[in-house]
Amino acid sequence: MSQNIERSIHELREMDALASGNSPLHKASAGAKLLVTVAYILTTVSFDKYNPSGLMFMLLYPALLFAVSGIPVSTCFYKLRFVLPIVCAVGIFNPILDRTPAFPLGSFVVTTGMISMITLLMKGIFCLMASFLLVASTRIEAICAVLRRIHVPSMLVTLLLLTYRYAAVLAEEANVMTQAYSLRAPGQKGIHYKAWGSFLGQLLLRSMDRAEELYSSMLLRGYHGELYYAQRDGSSAGDVLFAVLWCALFIAARFVNLTRLLGTSVMR
Repeated sequence: MSQNIERSIHELREMDALASGNSPLHKASAGAKLLVTVAYILTTVSFDKYNPSGLMFMLLYPALLFAVSGIPVSTCFYKLRFVLPIVCAVGIFNPILDRTPAFPLGSFVVTTGMISMITLLMKGIFCLMASFLLVASTRIEAICAVLRRIHVPSMLVTLLLLTYRYAAVLAEEANVMTQAYSLRAPGQKGIHYKAWGSFLGQLLLRSMDRAEELYSSMLLRGYHGELYYAQRDGSSAGDVLFAVLWCALFIAARFVNLTRLLGTSVMR
């Protein structure tokens, strides 16, 4: 268990290192990236559940951005390994509930339930990839600054920032407690189920103590209810072009099957 906690702390720090890169995507305005990511997710989820061929074109956005940013695709799937099974299970019962024949594939009949399951799976994976690209190429302070600029309530933005920043602190507290438990129970694998309640209670109390210390230090530094997240990053002409072109492409892909159109052009 201690090794798992240490791995989680290490991965949180790795995300900070990824967001500090120097690629063209990292240098782009946080506002432009947030706008494009939101537009991408909204467009992706709006596709008809029986139209996987049209949805395939939406893979272009994360594929190109992974190449430009230099972030390995394998890193994305590794970081999201706990979330992906949940996303993949969203439409798992569709083939059972919807058995309407769609088209034959040799001796096998493909049903509309199978098609909708594949479409939902693609939507979930594509949206996770786009979200990961935003977080992996943009510092959390810059994202919070944009959210405040568009008048998202300060309490929600501050909660997001502190949760992200101090998740590692909570994990370190859990790691210290786990090591202390293992020293008092040598030879025992993990924490005995009878100690789970007291362990979680102690973790809560220790976290509250750390939170009080953190809040006191914030007050000593002049905190009055508003966090100054990051310097305002000005959007360049390139950022505007980036946002406009991608949003226009998303809208076009939503109403025109660009995958089929490109396939027809290549075949000619």
